Amino acid sequence: MSWTKKRERLHEAAVSTIRAISKNKKISSNTGLSQRPPTSDHVALPNVPRSFKDLNNWRGESDFQAFWHLFHNKSKDFQLTLPARMIFNELEIARVELLGSSKYLGSERNISEYTNSRSNELEDEKSLNFLSYGANLWLKEFMNFDLSENSKNIISKFIKKYKIDASANKIRENLIKNLDDQVSFEKNAIQFLQKLDLVKENVEDEENNFEEAPGSTDDIVNEEETTQEDSGIEEKIDLKDFDGDLNVDIQDAIENIDDTSIEDEIESLTYPNNDFQTSYIDDYSIYTSNFDEIIDAKDLVTNEESMRLRNQLDNLIKPHISTIGKLANRLQRLLLAKQNTSWNFNLEEGILDNSRLHRVIASPGYPLSFKEETENDFKDTIVTLLIDNSGSMRGRSISLAAICADIIGSTLERCQVKTEILGFTTKHWKGGDSKKLWIINGSRSNPGRLNDIRHIIYKSADNSWRRSRKYFGAMLREGLLKENVDGEALAWSHDRLLKRHEERKILIVISDGAPVDDSTLSANREDFLDNHLREFISKIEKDSPVELQAIGIGHDVTKYYKNALTINRAEELGEVLLEELTKLFKD
Repeated sequence: MSWTKKRERLHEAAVSTIRAISKNKKISSNTGLSQRPPTSDHVALPNVPRSFKDLNNWRGESDFQAFWHLFHNKSKDFQLTLPARMIFNELEIARVELLGSSKYLGSERNISEYTNSRSNELEDEKSLNFLSYGANLWLKEFMNFDLSENSKNIISKFIKKYKIDASANKIRENLIKNLDDQVSFEKNAIQFLQKLDLVKENVEDEENNFEEAPGSTDDIVNEEETTQEDSGIEEKIDLKDFDGDLNVDIQDAIENIDDTSIEDEIESLTYPNNDFQTSYIDDYSIYTSNFDEIIDAKDLVTNEESMRLRNQLDNLIKPHISTIGKLANRLQRLLLAKQNTSWNFNLEEGILDNSRLHRVIASPGYPLSFKEETENDFKDTIVTLLIDNSGSMRGRSISLAAICADIIGSTLERCQVKTEILGFTTKHWKGGDSKKLWIINGSRSNPGRLNDIRHIIYKSADNSWRRSRKYFGAMLREGLLKENVDGEALAWSHDRLLKRHEERKILIVISDGAPVDDSTLSANREDFLDNHLREFISKIEKDSPVELQAIGIGHDVTKYYKNALTINRAEELGEVLLEELTKLFKD
């Protein structure tokens, strides 16, 4: 069995096990980063690692989600501030992890490695993610969990930040005593938050008419009801790779697989700090970025789905091969010509010119001739294609965008021009967890951007074209295209370019119109997203070393971008984009 097949087998076995442990056959799954807490009836798992040393960590993430769906029930919600909500969630996550570790002994090591791995990823000591995770570790410390030095450091920072003294140990003991009783556990968690001065005293008694907190499960019934429901399930759940203690027989599952290092790590989920951040623009705000996502395209699809979508994209490319192929060859000849070297002859020093040695033989007193190689002035260049993945691009527009990304990217790569292909959309229609949190906290006016954005890396600049192209079909995936916050996507892609070492940087935006996000626009001024995009474009065009180009599909984007072209038929996109690149490289 091939390496890919065996990794797929492990992934399928993990999902099957989550369904079996949680007694919930309705759970759906996808490949990607898991949420904390998980969403209702859904799990997300990263790709199976390529190294044995990382398997326990990967399995720990799977176990955590299984335990969440098994032990966490929908309960009364509390009006909490964002810091309080995040600590409350981490305490509940720790509860289900501790319960699972005690009842499924084979998972204790997995949860431990996953816990310490997450600690290693958290570096910003002032971030809410860092501090709230301290509550999770603080509870596990009491149960003598095997914690790394990084984990212990987070606990120390958490205790120092919230001035936790010995009197809090009694509350911690009560939390541990009530691991099996979610209602009592939550009451003690609220008491703990009150001690930290993060909630008011009567928060438990308030009637709550708000939506459920982000990440809470919606439809999971109690264990007794679920057991009765599942008693008649005929669906076959494949558990042959797992034993009763959730302890995978890795040797059987991935026998004869080479132990190689993991490639293409998922990037950090925070925006780098530089002068061109979105926060630089006045009068623009983000309600919360805790639910935002930067994800590799390969983590949006399964291996089988990526192959199907790639074949679909190849079929779409076929009618355009002759036309676009000629244009690609033209661009390639132009780039290679500009990169060619030349020779200076008849020099007094340098490399001996063998072609003129006959003159020395014919006339021994004739001086030797030398030559020297010179390079044409061709700047080291990187090109980023930023593709609008909004719902309005659905159909022919996104198909042509994917075709162009494939053709242009491969051509530039052959010419040793680094290429990056990025996309942008949102995780939800009309708001997601960000909007839920806003409603929970009182729906204040003018909250800022109010949806969970999703930025996609189809191909990073340093990744090979051969490895990346098979995931380009993910652009065609049903349900991917939602709403678009163009200004932040432009900031993200621009910032990635600024960090590159290449001398010349080109950013080409392919879009079909203005930024649109219903949840944000309904809670802020109508021009909130539009103004942010205009201001950021203006800043790039005036102050940035990045050359900004834009191509509008069916819409005139010159009202936003100074250097822009408009096409009225999507079929023109390939030719227009290649001609635009040709003009760029003639400069």
